[in-house]
Amino acid sequence: METENMLVPPWLEPLITTAFFSVCRTHGDAARSECNMYCLDCNDQSFCFYCRSSKHKDHQVIQIRRSSYHDVVRVSEIQKVLDISGVQTYVINSARVLFLNERPQPKTGKGVSHICEICGRSLLDPFRFCSLGCKLMGIKTNGNARFTLDAKNEEELIERRGEGTSRPRVMISSSREEEELREGTQQDIYPSTPPPPPPPSNARRRKGIPHRAPFGS
Repeated sequence: METENMLVPPWLEPLITTAFFSVCRTHGDAARSECNMYCLDCNDQSFCFYCRSSKHKDHQVIQIRRSSYHDVVRVSEIQKVLDISGVQTYVINSARVLFLNERPQPKTGKGVSHICEICGRSLLDPFRFCSLGCKLMGIKTNGNARFTLDAKNEEELIERRGEGTSRPRVMISSSREEEELREGTQQDIYPSTPPPPPPPSNARRRKGIPHRAPFGS
């Protein structure tokens, strides 16, 4: 248990098991009353935008978003406080995200090269886990991964981002960005079909309106 605590921060499992997107009991009549935030300092329960302003102003807060009814978090936010190596990431509405928990998959298709070590879900890239929840289970099972950022790695991460030497804070994005990600579908994960090529530039064109030759007199 002591080794596990060194590999996993104490707030991670409560974050993964917390229910999000319920209506806030205190601010239910407000426009942004969905409980889609979690405080890493308080490590308690989800809360809304207005609760953050009043109770968690100077705390580290993670904002949860949703895609196809599954909870996701932006990589740019979570990697500041967590080692997410080995977890498959996706691009949804121009934002790179990862899933909090595994998603049911009826059957792995043929020819799949990469699968999650825990749930067997097919992956797009050579990662070990499909979600934070599966990586947590992998740590509990064999302990050959970790979530905690050591001091050296954290300093290097901050330097690469040009954020100085102070402890990073998780920033809240605009409501417009949040809504775009919440409305994203699973199809957004995969690249769209490219548009058809334009017609060749040397295509034959008619040069003006043809005229009849005048009749002879």
